[in-house]
Amino acid sequence: MAAGTCGRCRYCLRGRENLCPESRYTGWDADGGYAEFAVVPAAYALPLPGGYSDDELAPLLCAGLIGYHALARAEVPEGGRLGIYGFGGSAHLTAQVAIARGVTVHVMTRSAEARKLALELGAVSAGDAAEPPPEPLDSAILFAPAGELVLPALGALDRGGTLAIAGIHLSDVPPLNYQQHLFQERQLRSVTANTRADAREFLAFAGEHHLSVSTVPYALDQADQALADLAADRVNGAAVLRAT
Repeated sequence: MAAGTCGRCRYCLRGRENLCPESRYTGWDADGGYAEFAVVPAAYALPLPGGYSDDELAPLLCAGLIGYHALARAEVPEGGRLGIYGFGGSAHLTAQVAIARGVTVHVMTRSAEARKLALELGAVSAGDAAEPPPEPLDSAILFAPAGELVLPALGALDRGGTLAIAGIHLSDVPPLNYQQHLFQERQLRSVTANTRADAREFLAFAGEHHLSVSTVPYALDQADQALADLAADRVNGAAVLRAT
């Protein structure tokens, strides 16, 4: 979540404050990411949904929000077919939102445990990251920071489909073939943070539709181990650091 945006630029005035050039983020631009208490502007404080433990709430506030915004950017049509590439902390929440809305979800990920979790949460299919889904996709979201997956994800789209890339970082994308990957009005979109409107909508949704949050907790002094486990696909769901 942003610690603040300017409220004056053309992006803020258009309701796209996630693109504000002066946005500041707690834990990055402002101290307090691991504080027990924090002072924040009231406009940036949101009520949390009930029925979740602290460990379960933590992924909702970052992974859940960016996934929710990515889902909007992917523009899945009503009753459509969504492909999800990578199935970690953000993707396993996003999939549940899509399924609750009547979307058919196909998951492509290299982790066998993640594929198992995807099927348990209601995905229609779960295959390896580079495998094509069993049917053409209306939309896709790439959560894995692997640029080489952009090509198979675009290639899996039906005519008029949209691929949203949800990560902050992405390795280099190989050359695209226009006819194979973009023609027939396929779209490629990036995703940058989220807005407070996204946060209000998602947290309200999480309060009305209880999400199954898969977490692996770590003590704060185990942060390096958590990062190593994430890189090696040893975390099924979201890694959570406990400050106390």
